[in-house]
Parts: sequence; structure tokens; C-alpha cells
Amino acid sequence: MVRIFRHYMSAKLIAIIVLEALVFAFAIRLGLAFNHAGPDVEALSLLSISVLAAGLVIVMNVVGLYSADGWSDAQSVRVRIIAAVVLTLFLILAVAYVPAALVMEPRGIAITGAAILFGVTLVRFSFYKWDKLIAFKPRVLVLGTGSRVSEFSGLALRNRNYTIVGYVPISPSDEHFVPASLVLPVQPGESLSALVRKHRIDQIVLAVRDRRGTLPVQELVQCKLQGVKVMELATAFEREYRQVSLETISASWVMLEEGFHQGTFRSGVKRLFDLAVSALLLLLTLPVLVVAALCILIESGAPVLYRQERVGERGRVFEMYKLRSMRRDAEGDGKPRWAAAKDDRTTRVGRIIRKLRIDELPQLINVLKGDMSFVGPRPERPFFVDQLVKDLPYYSLRHTIKPGITGWAQVCYPYGASLEDTSEKLKYDLYYVKNHALFLDLVILFATIEVVFTGKGAR
Repeated sequence: MVRIFRHYMSAKLIAIIVLEALVFAFAIRLGLAFNHAGPDVEALSLLSISVLAAGLVIVMNVVGLYSADGWSDAQSVRVRIIAAVVLTLFLILAVAYVPAALVMEPRGIAITGAAILFGVTLVRFSFYKWDKLIAFKPRVLVLGTGSRVSEFSGLALRNRNYTIVGYVPISPSDEHFVPASLVLPVQPGESLSALVRKHRIDQIVLAVRDRRGTLPVQELVQCKLQGVKVMELATAFEREYRQVSLETISASWVMLEEGFHQGTFRSGVKRLFDLAVSALLLLLTLPVLVVAALCILIESGAPVLYRQERVGERGRVFEMYKLRSMRRDAEGDGKPRWAAAKDDRTTRVGRIIRKLRIDELPQLINVLKGDMSFVGPRPERPFFVDQLVKDLPYYSLRHTIKPGITGWAQVCYPYGASLEDTSEKLKYDLYYVKNHALFLDLVILFATIEVVFTGKGAR
């Protein structure tokens, strides 16, 4: 993992994006080489190539080729690559005959499409094979086998970024919450340094809850001086999975760890970003809002706009706006309920606008008013917040920043309607609260495009 402006990104993903951007640039330049147009094309080609290459990276993101599940299986990757190439050709055709943008003849367009298909397939195939090579993955040793490491252990079995060599119990009487095959036997009198050398360990993860008198501090210092990276379980979890594990953190970790702070400059930049993006989106989507409002009015009458109390920054309650997607008597009994999959309270128009996230667009007004940010944890209703604060540790940390229309939890985890789902989403929300920066906001915006395009997680 590589940390960029406090956000962890996969080095493999960064390399793929860079290489594929170069493939796009080469393919477009190759297509332009087959033109018979005048000399003005050569002067415009550099700008055209840069703009189109960036556009094609966005296309790849839209079809999910830069998401975590973009590597789910070879068939999925093939289908997404073909979809990306088709969308790319449409994009090129859309600007191919605009003199101020790009001049490309049909033969050049076909050559560009073929070059992109070949180049992207080659890049993906190479990284797919490289991903299977264990020799290039860091070898990790975990100190501790207790309940604190159980969640990390389950996720590590599917992780392709590193190899877990084993879990070392600190005491022979320790209970094991990890696979028995991965509990590393330690010979009597064998030191941690010797174990590290024996198994060629690159990283040590500390997963011990009670460390008083049990942690081999001096040996860990020796390992670190020999070039072995030593880190807390909470830090390892955050780095590898871009979430904060509720099982591994403590109040002292929240206080002492880098992050979880606000600043005047950061708040000012975020506010300007919110105003610019929300005003632009509101202007662009106004026709969609008008059509959706008319459809709601025709199907189920007024009101078109739905207002609901939500908890915002510092626990302040505000009124959030949405297009009404449920029947007017959806909560006629007065009892708040989470939306469920295939909720029978949803209208026909409501199912469509929820799938496309159109019902969320009026929240742009909340952003302009300052109640919300464009990116942040989703605001919850006071009724549920009162319960969640009691049931989930650190839930109140979500309220240290403004809630958002979209967020890290929304793009990483499907819609949740239970305490378990909320607990999982809280891990992503806390990661955002800890590490939020303009760069992470941009990453979330690009991921949101894919979510809207594919309809993932909508209810």
C-alpha cells in the first residue's frame, strides 16, 4: 500500500492506472497517424490525447475496472474491458469530427479501439499473473492469536497484497482464534529475532491486547533495527483494508494516532469544494429533477419533496431534503424503520429514482445551506442515532464532521438496514473521519460515478 495525502492506495492499482493511461495515449496517437487531414491536426493532437486519455481512465472507472471487485474473476474482467472499449469508441466518435477537439477518420478510430483492447488486455493479464507470484509479497508475522486478531485473520485469507507466515501465541495457554494451520510453533528458547530470520519476515503485526510484561520489547526493537517493519494491528488493518476495526482500536489510539483532527484551512478548502461541485451538479441535473418531480406528482400526488430530521455535525439536528420515493403513509404508525430490500412501501417511480440515486439530488440544497458536505458519513435519523451510540463504540465520532451525500462507506459497502450493517459501515466512516482530505474526496467522487452507473447497493 502507498499512502497519498493520508489515504492508502494499492501500489498495483496506481501502476495499472498509469500504464493504461499510457496505453490510451499511444492508441489515440496511433489512430491519428492514419489521418489524411491537414497540419492543424498535429498541433491539436497533444491536447486531444491528454484530454481523451483522462476521459478513458474515467470510463474504465465507471465500468468498475479500478474497484476492489474488478478482479473477481477473469470472465468479469473480460466483460468489463469489452464494455470499456465500446464506451471508449462512442466517446471518440462523439468528438472525432469536432474540429476544435480532434480530427480522426473511421480507419483511425478502428485502429485506436483495437490498440486499446490489446493494450489493456496485456496490462491486465500481466498484473493478473504477477498477482499470483508469492515471491514479491511481504511476509507478515502476527504476534497474538486471541479474539482481537480474529477479524484480521479472516480477511487476510483473501488478501493478495501480503502473505501471512503465521500467528505466534505470546503465552502457551493463549486461546487461538485463528486457523490452527497458521499457528506458528516456537521452539523452546527460540527468540523472536531467530524466528524472523528463519521465516524471512518483512513485517511484524502486534495483535496483543494486554502487553504488560508479555511483549518482547527488546527483541522487537532489534527486529526493527534490522529493517523489519513493526506496526500495530489497528494500523495494519487500516492500511490494508481502508477501514478502522472496532475490535482493534482504543481511546488512546484515537487520541495519539495521526488524524481525527480538523483545521481551518482544510475546512475552508472543503467548503469551497462543496459549493463548486454542488452548484454545478444542481445546475446540470435540474431537468432530471423536474422530470422526476412530475412523475412522482402524476403517480402519487403531492408532496414531491420529502423532509426528514437527521443528525449532523456536532449532533445538531437539521432537516434533510429528498425526492419522495415511498408512499405518503410509509410510516403511518409513527415508528421509524430502515428501508429494506424490495421495500413494499416504495412506489414504482420511487424504485427507479432510488436505483439511479436521483432521490438524493435535493440534498445538494442542504450542501449549499451548509447542513451537509458533498462527501462525508451519511446522516442518520435521531431515533436511530440514540440507539446506535449505545450499541456501537465510537459511533459519535461520525458527528465530528459534516455528513455527506456520498461517502467512503457508501462506495465501499452496500446499503445496510441492520445493526450489523451499520457496524460494518462505521468502520469505513471512521476511516474517512480520521483521514479525510481533498484527495480522498476526489477518490470517493470517482467511485460514486461507478456506483451510480452500475446501481450497486441501491434499495
